[in-house]
Formats: sequence, C-alpha cells, structure tokens
Amino acid sequence: MPHAFRGPSPPFEADDPLPRRYLTGDSGIGGRIKVRPEDFVVEEIPLYEPDDTGEHLYLRIQKRGVAHGELMSCLRRQFGVSERAIGYAGMKDKHAVTRQTVSIHLIDDPPEVAIPHERIDVLWAARHRNKIRRGHLRGNRFSIRIRDVDPTRAPAALRTLRRLETSGCPAYFGAQRFGYRHNNHRLGLCLVQGDWQAALDELLGAGGSPFPEYQRTRREQYDAGAFDEAAAAWTAADRSERIAAGTLARGRTPKEAIRAIGGTTLRFWSSALVSSIFNRLLDTRIEEDAVGRLVAGDLAWKHDSRAVFAVTDELAAEAELADRLTRLEISPSGPLWGPNMTRAGGVVDAQEQAALAACGLTPADVERGEFHADGARRPFRTPIANADGEGGFDDHGPYVRLAFDLPRGMYATVVLREIMKDDGVEPSGG
Repeated sequence: MPHAFRGPSPPFEADDPLPRRYLTGDSGIGGRIKVRPEDFVVEEIPLYEPDDTGEHLYLRIQKRGVAHGELMSCLRRQFGVSERAIGYAGMKDKHAVTRQTVSIHLIDDPPEVAIPHERIDVLWAARHRNKIRRGHLRGNRFSIRIRDVDPTRAPAALRTLRRLETSGCPAYFGAQRFGYRHNNHRLGLCLVQGDWQAALDELLGAGGSPFPEYQRTRREQYDAGAFDEAAAAWTAADRSERIAAGTLARGRTPKEAIRAIGGTTLRFWSSALVSSIFNRLLDTRIEEDAVGRLVAGDLAWKHDSRAVFAVTDELAAEAELADRLTRLEISPSGPLWGPNMTRAGGVVDAQEQAALAACGLTPADVERGEFHADGARRPFRTPIANADGEGGFDDHGPYVRLAFDLPRGMYATVVLREIMKDDGVEPSGG
C-alpha cells in the first residue's frame, strides 16, 4: 500500500506564498515573458455558446494592455448599467492580449455595441438567457512568446511541455494571486483574525511587506497619522489604498476603512490566504513525489467532473486507481479552506490542519467572518492539452513560442516556470 507523505516539517514558512518546487528536472531555457502585450495571448474557451435569445447581451471582447477594472468601467459607462449587471467568467491579465465573453443585463438592444477605447474591441455580439458567472468557462488557450532567449532552445522547451502534458503540471497559484507586493495573503490573515488595524498597517504603512521605493513618503505619512496627505498621494490605480486612506482621513475607524474597500477585494484577500496554504502543501507533495499518487485519507479529484471521492485503504491498493492516475483522469487534491470545503481523512486531514495551524489558525477561524473564502478542493496537478511550440525571429527579436490549453483557474505562468526554471517568471504586478 502506498505510504502517506510526511506533511510539512517545521518551520512551515507559511508567510512565503509563492511556488518553491519544480516537478520537472530539465534545465530551464530562461528568458522573459510579457515584454509586450502581444507576446502573451489568452483566449477564453467558453462553457457554452449564446443561443441569441434572452435579456443578457453577450459581447466577445478583445483587450490589449487593459486591466479588468478598466474594462468594467468602460462597460458601465457605455451601456449605462451598474457593475452588478455585468457578468464575466474570469478576470484576464492586464499585460496581455485577451479575448473573453462578458454579459450585460440589457433588455433592449443598444444603438451601438462598440466600446470607445483604442485598446478594447468588440468581436461579436449576441443574446442569451442567463448572466455569465465566475467559472463559466472550460478553460483558457494560451499562445506565449518568451523573449531574451535562444530560439534554438525551442525543442528543449517543447520536450518539457510535453512531459507536463503527460504527467500534469503542478497546480500552484501563481504570483498574480498575491498582488504586486506578494502580500494579499497577509491581508487575508488580518481579515480572518479580525485585526483591522494590522490590515491597514500592512496595506498603507512602511513597516510591512516590501514596496516600491516611490511609495515611501505616502506610507510614512500614514505611519505618522497624516491621512489626508497619504490619501492624496495614492492614484486611481491604487484603488484599495486610496479608499482606505481617504476613509481614515474622514475620521472613520480602521474597521470602516477596510470595509470601505468592498467585499470583492476583501474576499480575494481571504482567498489568497488559503491559496498560500495550498501552495505550501503542494511543495510537500512534490518533495515527497506524491503529486501523482493517492494515499488513504486523500480526496481524489476527478478532472472531468471536478468532483472528489474519498480514498480508502482498499482503494489506495487497487491497480485501477493507479491506472486512472497515470491517465490523468484523477489526481490528489488539496484544501482551499472555508465552510464549503470537504475535509480529507486520517493523516491527510491532520497534515492539512498542520498547515493551517502554521498560520496560527484553526478550521473554525477560516469558516467565520463576513469575508471568508467559500472553501473548496483543488487538484494538486492540472492537465495540459494541445501543447505546441516553435522558435523564431520577428521585428522584436528572437523568441520561443509555446501554446497550450489549461482548465479554468490554472496559471500559464506556473507552466512557464517549469520550462524557464525562473522563479521571477512573473513580472511584479502581473
């Protein structure tokens, strides 16, 4: 019978949220990504197609170098609707060319569907009966050009990609989950603990996580209690900081300042906390060569239905289970803590609780409060489909281009990390 992996060894280093292990042993090709938006193309694969009837206007949008929030603002202004009337399956990268479908609850056809923005295009419009919800997509198709690289390394890159296509890729949460300061999980921990002052100090002060040097003055102004000056220094791009500092400047409490940021952002911070715990557990599975095997107590993830089933001692010993793992039909899963999460069993549950305890938390802590993460399971590895690649030159120099499909919720930059062997693969803020 397969032996249980040993779980996190103290110290667990729970404060570091980023991936720290590689599944493949191939030497990396190096390089840089996202040098130009056109080098990182993401196309959403829809879960269904509109049937041209209903109250929701569906728009296929292509944007180039546009943040999700900016797109939402443009849609609100163009169609005169609230943000609640707009649906989308996922937030797409700013530093990319992305194609996605959005829905707008709009009973009457507008006179014009084009968006007055030079970097946003409407590719088509149709109607459907329901709003697009988060997760309403099959996955994403990527075509990525790596720059500052020898294009003759393309065959080596494609070999690694094909290995990942066979074995599955680690399903780490990438750096974008944790913000440009890699501290969203810290903010989430403050929320879960109900420490509003600590959340403000981490968000606005100079004593928390590293920050760009140009922000030092405004952060020191906050530390000195000069909230008016600090609020004036934050720009519209720094939405959370600007709102929180401005609320403090109006004499409100730390709790009111944090709550003013809005539930969507606060829940994202809480989600980043449980994502960081997942990443540390995945480190351990890779160290123990346990990403592609199951032990008693595991919850096996079925990739076709996104459901899980419990692995017993008897199941763990069956040859058919091993065959299904080899075929990438199933994988071990890890915890995204919250009230809706299914708990693992036995030693696996104990190891997952130990990872939570390393953050000073219990299961009850992450299930209460207004802004907790919902809770779910996530596979420790993800399938890759339609892998392809080539090397070449264009007007901007040499490149290695890689293309592949990923299920929803998975990070292309984590795939590239395995190929480039570069922990700095994701630009700050990307």
